Amino acid sequence: MKSKSLIQIFALVILLFPSEVINAKKKVSIPDLRPIPGRVIDHKGIEINPTPVRIDRPNTGELNMSAGFNFQSVPPEMEGHTNGFPVSPYGIPVNIVYGANTAKSIRVAKKTGAYHLTIGPEKIDIIAFDETGAFYGLNTLRQISESVIRNRQDLPMMEIEDYPTMKYRGVVEGFYGNPWSHETRLSLLDFMGRHKMNSYVYGPKDDPYHRTPNWRKPYPVAEGKKIKELAERAKKNYIDFVWAIHPGGDIRWDKTDYDSLLNKFNAMYDLGVRQFAIFFDDIKGEGTDSHKQAALLNDITNDFVKKKDGVKNLIVCPTDYNQGWANPSDNGQLAIYGRELDPAVDVFWTGKVVCGDIEPASMKFVNSRIKRPALVWWNFPVSDYCRHNLLMGPVYGLDTTLDDSMMAGIETNPMENGEASKGAIYGVADYAWNTSAYNPLDNWTRSFVEIMPGAPEAYATFAIHSCDPPKNYRRNESWNVETFRFDNYTPEQFDKLKNEFTKIKDAPDIMFSKGGNTPLVVEIAPWLIEFSNLGERGLMALDLIKTYESGNNEKFNEDYRKLMLINEIQKPGFLDNRSGTLKLQPFIDNVLADLDPNKLKE
Repeated sequence: MKSKSLIQIFALVILLFPSEVINAKKKVSIPDLRPIPGRVIDHKGIEINPTPVRIDRPNTGELNMSAGFNFQSVPPEMEGHTNGFPVSPYGIPVNIVYGANTAKSIRVAKKTGAYHLTIGPEKIDIIAFDETGAFYGLNTLRQISESVIRNRQDLPMMEIEDYPTMKYRGVVEGFYGNPWSHETRLSLLDFMGRHKMNSYVYGPKDDPYHRTPNWRKPYPVAEGKKIKELAERAKKNYIDFVWAIHPGGDIRWDKTDYDSLLNKFNAMYDLGVRQFAIFFDDIKGEGTDSHKQAALLNDITNDFVKKKDGVKNLIVCPTDYNQGWANPSDNGQLAIYGRELDPAVDVFWTGKVVCGDIEPASMKFVNSRIKRPALVWWNFPVSDYCRHNLLMGPVYGLDTTLDDSMMAGIETNPMENGEASKGAIYGVADYAWNTSAYNPLDNWTRSFVEIMPGAPEAYATFAIHSCDPPKNYRRNESWNVETFRFDNYTPEQFDKLKNEFTKIKDAPDIMFSKGGNTPLVVEIAPWLIEFSNLGERGLMALDLIKTYESGNNEKFNEDYRKLMLINEIQKPGFLDNRSGTLKLQPFIDNVLADLDPNKLKE
């Protein structure tokens, strides 16, 4: 009866999904993608992100942290940033001072955000160039102390000299699709501040008050309150909240529209916004006029930016925002910007293509035309072109020889899955802060405990098999295992793949029960369910190979039908929420194609 039932169900599946059954029997080839750069480093239990410029251990002593910290010598404006530290009047004394003259005495770099942290022998000193640097130094101390508590160590004595490479280090919410929730944005601003990022550009394509046709209209009161709260949270984290407008789709280049733009900026200023961007990307028609774009930006700079208290320079996203379709001539938009645009305006640039690596050649191309270092809008891990996939892999493809003379900075454009984007944000923060030392593989590995503190190994298993789009900006995936054909493998390869599929099957339950990051597991729950299913199918495929080798034809035929049936029943869910698309699902499909009983009879 069992076999008959399976045959009947299988026949029904063939009738309902004939093309999928055929596709499942096609052999799938695996593209050859470059290895992940970098290497994993033993940090002796101390995890700091972004990586400091210099860490010295003048002696090997340690401070007993059992009594916590004493923050009596901390400036009043820093007191709110000591929440979460173990505090006691008997704890290790912490002294924080900042200012250009004080910093000069110990050669702290003359850069916003620079600081010097000394731990021991009897106290902790943070000397910073400015208030932002004091905040960053305190965050470094926080990460060190959390590492110590997590690993049950004492606080190692050390000296850290630190300062950022890039001016802009941030996130641009600039994707197509569902904008982030208010709660997600607040969470991300806190995460960014923790990792020394300083710029958040609010420009979700599907916010109707950001773009055509409603960019002229004010936000409803409830939405305006949220913008105000975001600006306040950003300020608390020493982040510039940049509100962007996208008027190019229907702008009329007349006084009425100019006044509408000024009115909108003034309304946002009243909500606490102090930096603004104007996007002219992905448009056609009159809005693409380069001379008019430059003139508008210059007028806004003169009439608004320079007259309103505390407003920082404008940022623009040009229509020609990548080398692939930019006009390279002297009449092209970029060259017009270089000649006509106020030098204070920063210009976005995605690189050689829309989604791709950031390389010196493309930066030289744009910089030579716009006459300033471009601000990189990096389209990773944005997934609006592959919404069924999560891009959870390492941050790589960013050239580490670039500096602030070649780049104004970098803003990562994440997925609409904000919590799942934190791994990439963690990496971009590291790259932008200490570019020449950036180590992609080590950074990605360090992020696991930060993002999934209760189940870092399970999270790593999910992440390593959820990297490739699988189109456009291809990413390596599942590089920790080798797949094979049914008649060409070693026992070691078989056992390793079986162990990995077992981990895949079990990882979601571990993350759900022990992960310690409820917002993330809720956000990616559909992918986790399908990931566990993928693990079960993989184990069935491996068992099928062994059944075939045993020569038990009856059991083989039954197991083959069962795997084919389950593969097809689960396919709609897999296609909606994909993982393992580069190597693992192709392995299963190849087993079904190679061991097709009808083919074996030929």
